[in-house]
Amino acid sequence: MAEAKQGWRKRGPAPLADLANGVIDPVLSRRAGINTALLGSWDEIAGEDFADCTRPERITWPRRVSEMADEGYQPGVLTVACESARALFLTHAQGELIARINAFFGYPAIRQVRIVQKPVSQTHKARKLRPLDAVAAQQLDDMIGDMDDGKLKEALQRLGRGVLSSRQKR
Repeated sequence: MAEAKQGWRKRGPAPLADLANGVIDPVLSRRAGINTALLGSWDEIAGEDFADCTRPERITWPRRVSEMADEGYQPGVLTVACESARALFLTHAQGELIARINAFFGYPAIRQVRIVQKPVSQTHKARKLRPLDAVAAQQLDDMIGDMDDGKLKEALQRLGRGVLSSRQKR
């Protein structure tokens, strides 16, 4: 057979998340000014105090008067849905939240956070894991070993329990 066309390269299977993000990002960008990277990283950006009670909804970018005018870049306004009981606390932490969002983007993308009080539903729930049998629990302890970092050790244990419990017979 003839060689493949110039510029075409053979790739292995692509992750479904990459394909879905390629389809969803343009729609989110056009309708809400948000991308899936911001939505996926929101828990880390908002921090443990606000991750469970907030959700980014849209970014409103200022309109340019004309394309020819050299106005420069202007940051936008992020609208965040927040449960009513925590909205006051989020208002006080607005400066820190803006700094975290801008650090995530790598440039001053947001100048203001607009808070909208409404229920925030968590769409993903933690999956309940089956308890490990003694052999699997010992195997996990041997793999992790003695670690000094408590958070890293806890994360590795959760990951290990998830992987090993899914391998057990149902």
